[in-house]
Amino acid sequence: MSAPVTYRKMNGAGNEILVVDLRRVPDRLSADDVRAIAAGPATGFDQLMALLPTRTDGVDARVRIFNRDGSIAGTCGNGARCIAAVVMDETGRAESVFETDAGLLLARRAEGGRITVDMGAPRFRWDEIPLAEPFPDTRAIELQIGPIDAPILHSPSVVSMGNPHAIFWVDDADAFDLERLGPLLENHPMFPERANISLAEVTGKDAIKLRVWERGAGITLACGSAACATAVAAARTGRTGRSVAVTLPGGTLDILWRESDGHVLMTGPWELESTGELTLPATAA
Repeated sequence: MSAPVTYRKMNGAGNEILVVDLRRVPDRLSADDVRAIAAGPATGFDQLMALLPTRTDGVDARVRIFNRDGSIAGTCGNGARCIAAVVMDETGRAESVFETDAGLLLARRAEGGRITVDMGAPRFRWDEIPLAEPFPDTRAIELQIGPIDAPILHSPSVVSMGNPHAIFWVDDADAFDLERLGPLLENHPMFPERANISLAEVTGKDAIKLRVWERGAGITLACGSAACATAVAAARTGRTGRSVAVTLPGGTLDILWRESDGHVLMTGPWELESTGELTLPATAA
């Protein structure tokens, strides 16, 4: 790449997001490029959102989402709020629509400078998540880690929000060594595409405390799709209602699992930290 491209370092509830604008250049990011950018002192991220030229009428941009290990992510709720903020600032509109590998994302401005993203409908069938073997009821599957007679974690709910999630229900989300357990569960044979791993502590009928090991990124301050998956799973299992405040280390996200069409609406903050330019593949040097 000869011409530099602009980037914006942003965060959504503490989830570090790097937005790279490739809409006016023909270049694409390789996994090596992504890992090199992630290693940069000014450009480290949890997810990189590459804005690409759209292929569909009525869509503001196409988005390719990368984890910091260079792998592709199907969706990123916190990143969606960040790119929505960028595009709505450009267009002056209060709404935006994006293409992702998981489908269309719709976003709109909400009260207090926050942004609401329509994350679409969750998927529950075992082969849509996907799992390695059939389970007729994905509200709790047979999976545990630790001794068979005294497992450390067991019986997670599993949901796809365009990416796979396993939610373990615990009494104290802080009582587990997620840095050790996260990679074991992310790469468990039950998850052929790996999985995002959440420890969920229900603190009220409309409140959940959450810690997340994010697939391809590790422990993160926030994960929007995990908050959505957890809220849906909590409602499915009768732990909460359909409207929940999910508190993560980086902040709180308001999740509504809309009854009329089954879509999940996520509302939360975003912040611009810095801007700059980078040149590929020179970033690897």
